[in-house]
Amino acid sequence: MAVKIRLKRMGAKKSPFYRIVVADARSPRDGRQIETVGTYNPLTQPATVQIDEEKALKWLADGAKPSDTVRNLFSEQGIMEKFHNAKFSK
Repeated sequence: MAVKIRLKRMGAKKSPFYRIVVADARSPRDGRQIETVGTYNPLTQPATVQIDEEKALKWLADGAKPSDTVRNLFSEQGIMEKFHNAKFSK
């Protein structure tokens, strides 16, 4: 089963709010999810990002592929760097 870490859109019309979720790659954008890893609110200044780093690193280590946007959010938080350092230190 291919697993992706991606955004799930929440919130009302014209006021988006996103959950960062782990889901099967075949499920729809707002469909079934395996686990919620964090949240992203682009409407605040600056944008609010809350990520459970432990869960994110666990799923990355298990082979989940982040979407482009999630990869950028993880990079800003320093999670991708920690993942690559842990991966190559083994």
